[in-house]
Amino acid sequence: MTTVFDFKADSLAGKAIDLSQYKGKVLLIVNTASKCGFTPQYEGLESVYQQFKDKGVEVLGFPCNQFGSQEPGGEAEIGAFCQKNYGVSFPMFAKIDVNGDGAHPLYKHLKKESPGLLGTEGIKWNFTKFLVRKDGTVYKRYAPTTKPEEMTGDIEKLLAE
Repeated sequence: MTTVFDFKADSLAGKAIDLSQYKGKVLLIVNTASKCGFTPQYEGLESVYQQFKDKGVEVLGFPCNQFGSQEPGGEAEIGAFCQKNYGVSFPMFAKIDVNGDGAHPLYKHLKKESPGLLGTEGIKWNFTKFLVRKDGTVYKRYAPTTKPEEMTGDIEKLLAE
Protein backbone atom coordinates (compact mmCIF):
# COMPACT_ATOMS: atom_id res chain seq x y z
CA MET A 1 0.00 0.00 0.00
CA THR A 2 1.27 3.46 -0.88
CA THR A 3 1.41 6.06 1.89
CA VAL A 4 2.55 9.67 2.11
CA PHE A 5 5.88 8.34 3.39
CA ASP A 6 6.64 6.80 -0.03
CA PHE A 7 7.16 10.22 -1.64
CA LYS A 8 9.95 12.74 -1.93
CA ALA A 9 9.71 16.51 -2.39
CA ASP A 10 12.23 19.31 -2.78
CA SER A 11 12.68 21.79 0.06
CA LEU A 12 12.64 25.54 -0.61
CA ALA A 13 16.42 25.29 -0.68
CA GLY A 14 16.21 22.69 -3.47
CA LYS A 15 17.23 19.70 -1.32
CA ALA A 16 15.37 16.43 -1.92
CA ILE A 17 13.45 15.48 1.22
CA ASP A 18 12.31 11.91 1.75
CA LEU A 19 8.93 12.13 3.47
CA SER A 20 9.66 8.81 5.21
CA GLN A 21 11.58 10.91 7.75
CA TYR A 22 8.17 11.88 9.13
CA LYS A 23 7.08 8.29 9.88
CA GLY A 24 5.30 8.11 13.22
CA LYS A 25 4.18 11.74 13.07
CA VAL A 26 0.82 13.28 12.31
CA LEU A 27 1.15 15.50 9.23
CA LEU A 28 -0.82 18.56 8.19
CA ILE A 29 -0.08 19.09 4.50
CA VAL A 30 -1.25 22.31 2.86
CA ASN A 31 -0.85 24.04 -0.51
CA THR A 32 0.00 27.67 0.17
CA ALA A 33 0.26 31.04 -1.57
CA SER A 34 1.63 34.43 -0.54
CA LYS A 35 -0.95 36.63 -2.27
CA CYS A 36 -4.21 34.86 -1.42
CA GLY A 37 -7.19 35.87 0.70
CA PHE A 38 -6.36 32.84 2.86
CA THR A 39 -2.66 33.80 3.26
CA PRO A 40 -3.24 34.93 6.87
CA GLN A 41 -3.78 31.22 7.63
CA TYR A 42 0.03 30.99 7.75
CA GLU A 43 -0.40 32.46 11.24
CA GLY A 44 -2.82 29.68 12.25
CA LEU A 45 -0.62 27.01 10.68
CA GLU A 46 2.38 28.27 12.63
CA SER A 47 0.31 28.40 15.81
CA VAL A 48 -0.84 24.78 15.35
CA TYR A 49 2.75 23.79 14.60
CA GLN A 50 4.03 25.45 17.78
CA GLN A 51 1.22 23.88 19.82
CA PHE A 52 1.82 20.32 18.58
CA LYS A 53 5.36 20.00 17.20
CA ASP A 54 6.74 18.57 20.44
CA LYS A 55 3.89 16.04 20.52
CA GLY A 56 4.65 14.58 17.08
CA VAL A 57 2.98 16.85 14.52
CA GLU A 58 4.58 18.36 11.43
CA VAL A 59 3.05 21.01 9.18
CA LEU A 60 4.31 20.78 5.59
CA GLY A 61 3.72 23.74 3.28
CA PHE A 62 3.69 23.39 -0.50
CA PRO A 63 3.54 26.71 -2.37
CA CYS A 64 1.45 26.61 -5.53
CA ASN A 65 0.85 29.20 -8.26
CA GLN A 66 -2.09 27.45 -9.97
CA PHE A 67 -4.86 29.54 -8.44
CA GLY A 68 -5.04 33.13 -9.64
CA SER A 69 -1.22 33.34 -9.92
CA GLN A 70 -1.13 34.02 -6.19
CA GLU A 71 2.35 32.57 -5.66
CA PRO A 72 4.43 34.22 -8.40
CA GLY A 73 7.75 34.40 -6.53
CA GLY A 74 10.68 32.05 -6.51
CA GLU A 75 11.68 29.83 -3.60
CA ALA A 76 13.91 32.42 -1.88
CA GLU A 77 11.18 35.06 -2.11
CA ILE A 78 8.55 32.64 -0.76
CA GLY A 79 10.75 31.68 2.19
CA ALA A 80 11.53 35.30 3.04
CA PHE A 81 7.85 36.27 2.83
CA CYS A 82 6.73 33.43 5.13
CA GLN A 83 9.44 34.12 7.68
CA LYS A 84 9.12 37.92 7.71
CA ASN A 85 5.32 38.17 7.71
CA TYR A 86 4.25 35.10 9.65
CA GLY A 87 7.34 33.73 11.43
CA VAL A 88 6.89 30.41 9.67
CA SER A 89 9.22 27.80 11.14
CA PHE A 90 7.55 24.63 9.82
CA PRO A 91 9.02 22.97 6.70
CA MET A 92 8.22 24.69 3.42
CA PHE A 93 8.82 22.95 0.13
CA ALA A 94 9.57 24.09 -3.41
CA LYS A 95 6.70 25.42 -5.48
CA ILE A 96 4.65 22.64 -7.10
CA ASP A 97 1.52 22.04 -9.14
CA VAL A 98 -1.30 20.30 -7.28
CA ASN A 99 -3.65 19.80 -10.25
CA GLY A 100 -3.28 18.68 -13.86
CA ASP A 101 -0.82 16.42 -15.62
CA GLY A 102 2.12 18.12 -13.90
CA ALA A 103 0.74 17.69 -10.39
CA HIS A 104 3.31 16.54 -7.86
CA PRO A 105 3.00 12.78 -7.20
CA LEU A 106 2.34 13.45 -3.51
CA TYR A 107 -0.70 15.55 -4.40
CA LYS A 108 -1.95 12.99 -6.91
CA HIS A 109 -1.86 10.51 -4.03
CA LEU A 110 -3.51 12.85 -1.50
CA LYS A 111 -6.36 13.69 -3.88
CA LYS A 112 -6.98 10.03 -4.74
CA GLU A 113 -7.01 8.98 -1.07
CA SER A 114 -9.25 11.84 0.09
CA PRO A 115 -11.43 13.26 -2.67
CA GLY A 116 -13.32 16.48 -2.16
CA LEU A 117 -17.05 17.13 -2.33
CA LEU A 118 -18.99 14.82 -4.62
CA GLY A 119 -15.86 12.73 -5.13
CA THR A 120 -13.96 15.36 -7.10
CA GLU A 121 -10.21 14.99 -6.81
CA GLY A 122 -9.08 18.42 -7.95
CA ILE A 123 -7.81 20.94 -5.43
CA LYS A 124 -10.19 23.89 -5.55
CA TRP A 125 -7.95 26.65 -4.14
CA ASN A 126 -4.92 27.52 -2.03
CA PHE A 127 -4.85 26.38 1.60
CA THR A 128 -6.62 23.07 1.01
CA LYS A 129 -5.40 20.92 3.89
CA PHE A 130 -4.83 17.19 4.35
CA LEU A 131 -4.43 15.58 7.75
CA VAL A 132 -2.33 12.40 7.68
CA ARG A 133 -2.15 9.67 10.33
CA LYS A 134 1.11 8.50 11.91
CA ASP A 135 1.11 5.50 9.53
CA GLY A 136 1.07 7.79 6.46
CA THR A 137 -2.56 7.21 5.49
CA VAL A 138 -4.76 10.19 4.74
CA TYR A 139 -7.33 10.89 7.45
CA LYS A 140 -9.25 13.84 6.01
CA ARG A 141 -9.26 16.72 3.51
CA TYR A 142 -10.25 20.20 4.68
CA ALA A 143 -11.50 23.12 2.60
CA PRO A 144 -9.47 26.32 2.23
CA THR A 145 -12.04 28.05 4.46
CA THR A 146 -11.26 25.71 7.38
CA LYS A 147 -8.92 27.54 9.72
CA PRO A 148 -5.98 25.49 11.06
CA GLU A 149 -7.05 26.10 14.66
CA GLU A 150 -10.42 24.45 13.86
CA MET A 151 -8.50 21.22 13.20
CA THR A 152 -6.96 20.80 16.66
CA GLY A 153 -9.60 18.29 17.83
CA ASP A 154 -8.84 16.02 14.86
CA ILE A 155 -5.09 16.45 15.41
CA GLU A 156 -5.44 15.45 19.06
CA LYS A 157 -7.55 12.43 18.04
CA LEU A 158 -4.84 11.26 15.62
CA LEU A 159 -2.09 11.79 18.18
CA ALA A 160 -4.00 9.48 20.54
CA GLU A 161 -4.27 6.68 17.93
